[in-house]
Amino acid sequence: MKHTYKILSVLLILYTLVWGLLGLVPRLDILNETIRNVFYHVPIWFAMLFMMGVSLFYSIKTLGSKNPLKNDSKAFNAAIVGFFFSIPGITTGSLWAKYTWGTWWTFQDPKLNGVAISILIYLAYFILRASVDDESKRARISAVYNIFAFVMMNVFIMVLPRLTDSLHPGNGGNPAFAKYDMDNNMRLVFYPAVIGWILFSVWLFEIKNRITFIKNKLNDQET
Repeated sequence: MKHTYKILSVLLILYTLVWGLLGLVPRLDILNETIRNVFYHVPIWFAMLFMMGVSLFYSIKTLGSKNPLKNDSKAFNAAIVGFFFSIPGITTGSLWAKYTWGTWWTFQDPKLNGVAISILIYLAYFILRASVDDESKRARISAVYNIFAFVMMNVFIMVLPRLTDSLHPGNGGNPAFAKYDMDNNMRLVFYPAVIGWILFSVWLFEIKNRITFIKNKLNDQET
């Protein structure tokens, strides 16, 4: 049973990869066939946000724990997986922008800028961890910064774009997909895609935790 979610994640992702290209989608001006990217770009961002939320959870546990190292390693591993998902997320977004907005990137869109800033914030988190040698001190300092990073990420990509003009659907007065073009055919692909990618992120998180556990065991044997 412990492998059920892994099998389900693979099946859902395969289903959405195939049916996302073959299924019917609304025929809209400008977007045309690129609307299919909503099956890939958006669910991958959902997986990234989910993993960053997991990282936040373990950072909070780190601060409230007498033995913070275990929770700190899980917070770090979740952040690594989340950061990994940000790469295809921003790549598919840039590709979509090229065919709908006519450019790979535009600094006029606050959400794009917020994504770039958020990535830099989490890069700083990884650099901070590497700069502190003491494990206990690193765990608590990283936990505090990680909480800050999660809050700032949500401000930059969820809050500010909704307060100003944005090219992204659902932001700055621009109606969300669900309001004008997310029909039932698309929902049959979109929601399984979100579930599939989130389950896949959990799988990667579990693998990363196992690798960390093995490394710690080997280090203990050497010492």
